[in-house]
Parts: sequence; structure tokens; C-alpha cells
Amino acid sequence: MRQLGAALASGASQYICPLLLCCALFASSPLQAQQLYQPEKDLGALFEQVQLQAVFPDSKTFPDCIPRTSPAQILQAYQQQKNQPDFDLKAFVLAHFELPPQPATGFTTDTTLSVTQHIERLWPVLTRQPGADGGSLLPLPNEYIVPGGRFREIYYWDSFFTMLGLQASGETELIQNMVDNFTHLINTTGHIPNGNRTYYLSRSQPPFYALMLRILAQQKGRDVFRKYAPALQKEYAFWMDGADKLTAANPTHRRVVRLPDGSILNRYWDDNPAPRPEAYKEDVETARKSGRAPEEVYRNLRAAAESGWDFSSRWFADGKTLGTIHTTELIPIDLNALLYHVELTLQEMAVLNGNKAEARKYEQLARARRDALLKYTWSDKDAYFYDYDFVKGTTTNIPTLAAVYPLYFSMVKQKQAEGVAKRVETDFLKPGGLATTLSHTGQQWDAPNGWAPLQWMSIQGLRNYRYNQLADNIAQRWATLNTSVYHNTGKLLEKYNVEDLDLKAGGGEYPNQDGFGWTNGVLLKLLNLQPELLKTAEGHLEMQKQ
Repeated sequence: MRQLGAALASGASQYICPLLLCCALFASSPLQAQQLYQPEKDLGALFEQVQLQAVFPDSKTFPDCIPRTSPAQILQAYQQQKNQPDFDLKAFVLAHFELPPQPATGFTTDTTLSVTQHIERLWPVLTRQPGADGGSLLPLPNEYIVPGGRFREIYYWDSFFTMLGLQASGETELIQNMVDNFTHLINTTGHIPNGNRTYYLSRSQPPFYALMLRILAQQKGRDVFRKYAPALQKEYAFWMDGADKLTAANPTHRRVVRLPDGSILNRYWDDNPAPRPEAYKEDVETARKSGRAPEEVYRNLRAAAESGWDFSSRWFADGKTLGTIHTTELIPIDLNALLYHVELTLQEMAVLNGNKAEARKYEQLARARRDALLKYTWSDKDAYFYDYDFVKGTTTNIPTLAAVYPLYFSMVKQKQAEGVAKRVETDFLKPGGLATTLSHTGQQWDAPNGWAPLQWMSIQGLRNYRYNQLADNIAQRWATLNTSVYHNTGKLLEKYNVEDLDLKAGGGEYPNQDGFGWTNGVLLKLLNLQPELLKTAEGHLEMQKQ
């Protein structure tokens, strides 16, 4: 397996200025000719200085700012003024850029309303209209829901969980609009980016598009699968790019990895080994402290951002430290379970279109992926799933909630589901729901934090194997925590501390955000499926007040 490590080389061994690498972002994109604003590339040294000097407390602010004139004119003015004795960088930025829109100020939370009523009132607040803003925002043809707070754009995997709530609210046309927006992105960029910003174009996020199509098909019928088959095929091609060229000597390319037995599984990746524009200073600092080649660290940080778990001990070689991040050397359980579902959905689409040969092809691909995933990520010893380190040739043995994904997609036998369920109940179940991992590293995708998408995947995965009592327990704890925080603070949050219910969730690169798209979506869907959850949660709240 060591030859796999040598074959991983994918960037220059010497340091290259990250700003020069940013042009690679659009190397094969259909959007290349549209002259989109790319702040990290178009502003060069100005962008670097604004970010490294932390002109704004949040590194995402400046990439989202809107230039008042052309970037070339702004850059020329900067070059002319920067060495003047009284030059003030922040004043210069404020004179030449419009700050990004702030969260709506006209909305007032009324905690006398139930949490479900609150969520229904929030949908319009979180809805954005189509079009561009003159900055880094990629224009979309239809309205859409944003997560909230600093997240002013659509996000890929967030949107599936938001759609669960929209479905419970009967907002079918908004679901349709969001699916069409993602289809537009596939057709114009070749994939669904992390979010609709130019600085997100070099990476995607967990492939939930096929699951979005299932939500839409539940509302509008199976013709949805016929209509969107070409777009799903394009997304699948993005994830599988280069798979047909892999060999034992060259086992990796972008997001595909060939394993010693010839199996092909996927990893997270990013084509641009440079600091993330929205976390520029943080990434430069991480690389500097790591002692590693900077571009190696940058690519692995970006790959973890593609995973949505940015950041978590599951990606760290030492299980503790961000500087040891090695995301691109790992076969993630959740990513491959999602792609198994994509293959099954493509098979279903082929059947509907009467293409038997194509249906057989996707069925075989799905079966091969399932077999490989079970072979490489399942631990008989621990009766649990772990990510697979294909460089070392062993599982990472870092327990995370990603292990529930094979249950969500009904990929495993009852005995394996039993092992996962026992571990979830014994180790992950906390007073407020499920912790993301068992490690306390200060990263936001580690303990003590719990996240709405992982509660949903766990609850539904457990139900698939009839662990209904455990699923109900998780749902009740999560709903009670969400409801309690809402009534006490007027907020629904991005993440929650599930271990100590008196403390806020923290960690990561930015403060806990209010809004919040996927929290709203998952909670509303759970309460829609089990109305008694709300009654119990509110009863618990009344007991606390007494």
C-alpha cells in the first residue's frame, strides 16, 4: 500500500504563491468566458493584505464585498496610495467596496409562538431573490433559501435538509426552484459548487442532489427522475472524473481512488491548492504552524471544506491537530454511501427511460461500491464503520457519526446495523442528541457539538433497521434542546452543545450562527412526522420554569 502514498503527488513540491494558483479554479469551467469577479485573483496583493491584516473580524466579509468600480481600477488606486504616510487600509476598502448585505433587521422573534410557527415565519426571511450582486455571488435563475447569518448564499448539502422543512411546510415551488438552481449550476459549472460564490467553484459538497430529486418526486411524481436524469449524470461524471484511467501505478485522480483489489471509491478533493479566500489568514497560519508544504495543507483544508465537516478530528493524522490534516488520503464512509445512492438513482432513471443496458451498468456500479465500502471501512473487531486511510492501508479507527450513512441507505446487514446502533447509543448519545465525534479538539465538527443533518441521517438510518426506540430517543432529545434554546433565546442555531445543555456550541473559525436553514428544516420535518415530540419538548420547558 505504500506505493499509493508515492502516487499521491499532485502539486509542485516547492511553494507556489497561492494567488497565482487561483486561475486554475476556472481551468475547465464553462463559466470561464464570463469574466466573473474572483476577489482573490482580481485583487492580488490588495486581497492578501486585507485578509492577512484582518481588516474585518470575519475573513468571509471581504470576499463577499462588492466592488464599487472595476477591480483593475481599485487595484491601481491601491498601488498608488498604499505607500503614502497616512494610508489607512480599512478606510480604503470601505471607500472602494460595498459591504455585503447584513441579516434582515426588520424581523423580530416572538417566543410566545411555537417553534413551528417561528420556522414558518423564518422562510421568507431566509429567502433570496435570483440574480447577481456585482460581486463574487454566482447568479441563480430562481429564488432560494440561505442558511442565515454570515452564510448569505445557497449551500449545497445544507439545502437538502432545508428542503425537508420546506416539504413539511408545503413549499413545493420553492423546492422546485432550488432544484432548478442546482441543475443550472451543474449545467453551467459542470458540478454543484460548495455555494454560489466564485471562490467556491473549485470544490463541491456531499452529493445530496439525488436526494433532493427524491423530495421533489414525492411532491410532483416520478417524471422528475426522467427530467433531471441528464443533470444527475453530469454530477456523477464530475465525481468520477478520471476513474477509467486509474491503474495500479497511478491509483488516484482528483476525487477517485483505485484500491489494490481494483475497486474504485471516492475521496474529497479541491483542484486549487491555495488558502481558502473566505478563511485566508486562518489557512496561512495553519500551514505556517504545520511545518508541511503549504500547498499540501491548503488542498487538504479545502478537501475537508468540500466534505462539509470543516473541521473535524476525523481528518487529522494525529486525531487531534488541524496541522496534520490529510483529508485527501482518506476514503470517507459518508461520501461513498451518498454516491452509492446516486448510482441507484441513475439505475432507477435508466429503467424509467427504458434503457436496460444502462440500468444494469449502474446496478453493477452500485453493488461494487457497496461491497468495496463494506470491505474497506467496516471493522469486525469494533463492529463499526471508520474512514479508510488508503495510504496506510488501514482504517483510521476514529469513531464518528459518518458511520450511520450506510444504514440510511440500507447498505448493510442487520448484524452490522446492530453494531452501529449499539455504539451510537453507548458512546454518541448525549442529553441533547448525538455528538458528532467522541473527541474534544475545539473543532466545530467534534464533541460536544451536535448538528441537525447528522441527527436526521442517524434517526432515519436507525429506523431503516427497526431501532425505533433509539431513534425516538434521539429525536426527542434533539427537539427538546432546539425548542428550549428557541424559547430561551429566540434563536435556532447552526449547531448545539449536546453534552452540557447550559453551554453554547462553539469551536471552529467563526461564532455560532443564527437562522438556521438546516436546523429549521430537520426540526420541522421531525415535528411533522412526530407531533408528540413538540408536546413533550414544551412540557419539559414548562417543568424547567416551575
